[in-house]
Amino acid sequence: MTTRAIRMFRGLEGLFCVYKPSGVHWKLVRDSIETTLLKGLNATPPQPLPQEVRFLAHPVSETEAPKGLTLSAVSVPVLSEHPLVTGPEFQHIKVGVGHRLDAPSSGVLVLAVGNGNRALNDLRAYTTRVTRDYTLEGEFGTATDDFSHTGRVVERSTFGHITQDKLDRVLAMLQGVNQKALLLYSNVDMRSQEAYEMAAQGLLGPDGKSTPILTGLRCIRFQPPNFTLEVQCLNETQKYLRKVVHEIGLELRSTAVCKGVRRTRDGPFTLQDALTHHHWTASDVKQAIRQYHSSKKKRKETHTKIKDPALQLPEETVGKKTETYNEAAAEGGIK
Repeated sequence: MTTRAIRMFRGLEGLFCVYKPSGVHWKLVRDSIETTLLKGLNATPPQPLPQEVRFLAHPVSETEAPKGLTLSAVSVPVLSEHPLVTGPEFQHIKVGVGHRLDAPSSGVLVLAVGNGNRALNDLRAYTTRVTRDYTLEGEFGTATDDFSHTGRVVERSTFGHITQDKLDRVLAMLQGVNQKALLLYSNVDMRSQEAYEMAAQGLLGPDGKSTPILTGLRCIRFQPPNFTLEVQCLNETQKYLRKVVHEIGLELRSTAVCKGVRRTRDGPFTLQDALTHHHWTASDVKQAIRQYHSSKKKRKETHTKIKDPALQLPEETVGKKTETYNEAAAEGGIK
């Protein structure tokens, strides 16, 4: 017979995401959530103690029994099963972490509980080609030893000659270089129907481990010396993204530092799904995991409908669309 705590734990098994604030290590976030979930599980009402039958002796008067004692059957609780004796029902649960964020970065951090760690391993695998979105805050005019605004300043430069048009040209050049790298690591024949279908669905990616690749790059705010970039990438690290901002400054005959790295999407998880610090409770985590399972089921049904043979295009239409592969490959990135 399962207890309420076990039933609650089964409802917590799965994936969810939280918002990691800047300046906090991801281990501290994971440990805080693990402690909160343990408290929530152990706070559930315990099962009633099991009963056992014992024969107890009671003294009586000599007129009722010659020997002065009598036995009676009594049902008493088994105190060896009491929580004060056995301790908490759950003493440890496994909370896994997906793609990590370093301490200065913020944004979406995916976590898993129990059997959800299996799905988390698939999300972290290089073969899944899961992309992530970031917003990078940059500032022209300064270069530091670690490419961030908190590092040691090694150079200062002018930036008055930089325009948004020049910045957009540099971003287009960088995206083109990364697009070639994407095709290089994809290990797919670019003249095949498979390559066309993968590009049309945005699934074209490296086959296995590769260097960091930017699949999308654009400027969403330009107010010199400050600017904001939106990046879509694979196999990246936050240090690499700060270096990208530094290299953009060099390409523009200036310097630049990264003032902030914020992850806005990790695979199917977005900022709208992320739980803030005030919602790192067992009930909120359970609700978030339930929503993830529901959305995953809907995505699976949609994917099945797309693969339905009755919905496939006729061969002559596919033949014509194969000729426009380059356009489809461009559509696979950020629009």
